[in-house]
Amino acid sequence: MGKGGSVMGHTRNKTTLLLLYVFLSLAVLAAVFPLLWIILSSFKTSGEMASRPLAFFPETFTFEYYVRVLNNLKFTVNIKNSAVVSLATTIITIVVSALGAYGVVRFFPNAGKKMTKLLITTYMFPPILLAVPYSIIIIKMGLVNTWTGLVITYLSFSIPYAIWMLIGFFQTVPLEIEEAARVDGAGKLRVFVQIVLPVVAPGVVATAIYTFINSWNEFLFALLLINSSGKMPISVALYSLTGSEILDWGEMMAASVIVILPSVLFFMLIQKKIAGGLADGSVK
Repeated sequence: MGKGGSVMGHTRNKTTLLLLYVFLSLAVLAAVFPLLWIILSSFKTSGEMASRPLAFFPETFTFEYYVRVLNNLKFTVNIKNSAVVSLATTIITIVVSALGAYGVVRFFPNAGKKMTKLLITTYMFPPILLAVPYSIIIIKMGLVNTWTGLVITYLSFSIPYAIWMLIGFFQTVPLEIEEAARVDGAGKLRVFVQIVLPVVAPGVVATAIYTFINSWNEFLFALLLINSSGKMPISVALYSLTGSEILDWGEMMAASVIVILPSVLFFMLIQKKIAGGLADGSVK
């Protein structure tokens, strides 16, 4: 009976595992299907888009919509604008939040707990409620229709959340490592850069990815604060396609792929570093 029960239990576990894999595969397929459909639809011809709009695979692959979006609609300018704003926001956020989180953990641990709760409450308010006061402040600063005004606005959202994220990573760094480095003559800045940052690198990278994707995809404040087509981010440029009398779905599909692609590629390039950094951190 014991052996038979063991076999039955093993069979039951394999069946449960198989069902779990099937469920997860269906969930992944359901999540990825809309993106795949948009990508494949962007390669259809104009005639096929009109005659077979719901077809999954195109009969003939063409890049006409991408050429039209990049050349005629000048999306390359919008891509550059979004890249500049997103990278500037990400770099400033990481520098400021890393220093802030480290300072909270090492120098103000008690006050830091209350501070982090206060910082995270900034995310309780929907962005639409802050649209009017933010717009008034940016107007009074004379930064309307400038990348500087947009970056400052993004920083006010990204830095508090980034500090909250990084505090948890800095708390995992053993204090003994820093004390040993100081005994060897290292200063506070050198300890932070050469000892602490490599240990929390996975957290820094994850925070950078989050900040970049949020800045790249942000729409509301970019729409309110930027009114020049030459400085318009790509998210607003994509929305402008809906303003025409006749919506060209082919152009919309191609433009959507262009908007999504940088975030996907950025994550794919860095995900190995996140996994490697986690392994290195556990060893250290």
